[in-house]
Amino acid sequence: MGLELPEPDPNLVAAIIYHPEDDIDTLLAAFGDELLRSGTPVGGIVQHNSKDDAGKLRGMTVIDLMTGLRIDISQTLGSGSGACKLDSAGLAEASRAVLQAVASDAELIIVNKFSKQEAAGRGLRDEIAAVIQSGKPLLTAVPASCYDAWRQFTGDYGTLLYCDRAVIDEWWREVSTRQAARAVRALEIAAAELSAQTTASGRPS
Repeated sequence: MGLELPEPDPNLVAAIIYHPEDDIDTLLAAFGDELLRSGTPVGGIVQHNSKDDAGKLRGMTVIDLMTGLRIDISQTLGSGSGACKLDSAGLAEASRAVLQAVASDAELIIVNKFSKQEAAGRGLRDEIAAVIQSGKPLLTAVPASCYDAWRQFTGDYGTLLYCDRAVIDEWWREVSTRQAARAVRALEIAAAELSAQTTASGRPS
């Protein structure tokens, strides 16, 4: 992949490995929503799928966690088709939402998934790479069928999580605690440097 990794902490890049029976979209959406309600700045996107009475996929929407904007990322293939294809305009909007989160003060960025499109070099692959390179914590989901592609993409960098809310909560507690400690340490270093400069400037020449 050739990413330039700014932090020697692979725990900042977390991928939830899930299977077809897992409701990964609801899990990520609930996690992101609870963090936002607790006051944690969270950016990125989570996904919501709509289905008909027969359980067939009707549409795919992502929600921008920073703005609450709902973005349609699918087009119905036609009456009675029961299938969807990705919409390029919607994907462009989703891309902007992720990149705006990278440029913001978000403490965590969620990207709904690294799936078949990303494994093939399309979708939000570049945006996921941008999050990793930014050094901000990333949480995404990877279907088990794309696990090898994810490993190749990241060069085995990062950590893997079970598709379980308790596991995700524990990961975030650890990451956020480390991030807070880094912030405090950075402030201490800045204060020490300022004090040293002030002392030096007050000495007689």
